[in-house]
Amino acid sequence: MLPSRSGSFPLFRFAGVRVYLHWWWFLFAAIDLSVRTRAYTSFAWNVAEYLSLFGIVLLHEFGHALACRQTGGKADEIILWPLGGVAFVQPPPRPAAELWSIAAGPLVNVLLVPVILGFSWARGEFGWGLDSPDYRRFLSALFWINAGLLAFNLVPVYPLDGGQILRSILWFFVGRARSLRIAAISGAVGVVALAATLLVLQPQRWLFTLLITGFLGSHCLSGFRHSRQLQALERLPRHPGFTCPECRMSPPGGPLWRCAGCHQGFDPFSTGGVCPHCRTPRSVIPCPHCGTDHPASAWGLAPRRGADPRVIDV
Repeated sequence: MLPSRSGSFPLFRFAGVRVYLHWWWFLFAAIDLSVRTRAYTSFAWNVAEYLSLFGIVLLHEFGHALACRQTGGKADEIILWPLGGVAFVQPPPRPAAELWSIAAGPLVNVLLVPVILGFSWARGEFGWGLDSPDYRRFLSALFWINAGLLAFNLVPVYPLDGGQILRSILWFFVGRARSLRIAAISGAVGVVALAATLLVLQPQRWLFTLLITGFLGSHCLSGFRHSRQLQALERLPRHPGFTCPECRMSPPGGPLWRCAGCHQGFDPFSTGGVCPHCRTPRSVIPCPHCGTDHPASAWGLAPRRGADPRVIDV
């Protein structure tokens, strides 16, 4: 399950993106800091390392959000929680747009490598913090934290960045639904392998392993279910006379939209936007492909209460 605003509070807004922090973050921070008291001679460096970890995570998530915005997608929320961070991005349903939105996150970690190495170089060249062994340990920890996050995110396990990059690349060749199904199935196999590896290498961190693999496994399952929905959607006939203003896809035919009045399903593109059961017009119609809402007029419909349904062949 993804973190949500429930249990989170806003930190700040930057470039139109609101950043939230989940209250669990403080609980896990207290646990992590209490078991690593001997990493530095000063406890302040432990705090600095933990905050730097989430600083790197935050930059990573902003990479996703700003890249998504660049493609014309929607990205206005980031939530930090104990297992890292989540950028809620909605790029246009095109493989290139999704590929760039996902790849931009790990790219931020790649760009941070020379920055961290630059501070290490300045320490030896100019003597910055040369007399502080804690500063040396901090820079070393920062380098390996960033490298570890980069390597972990590039593991081709859905929904990690590596798995989503794999899915976006497959989308070019096998389509949206099949690419998601392949990524979800291969991701489930990867989750089992990841869990076994973590339990062997770090058996004392079994709780973390349980949380992270449970999180990944649940998303593999939801991804597989979503792929079946997309596949069913792709099989439906189309309304070629209409296109979504956002993704330019033609809407499918069938009773996929529910009436706000009687709550029965109907096809607004076959009835002029008017419910055939209770004659209630639908003013806003969401796109099943990209999920964006648009006024009926933006689709080319002008619903009027009591109007006769206009039948269109599909």
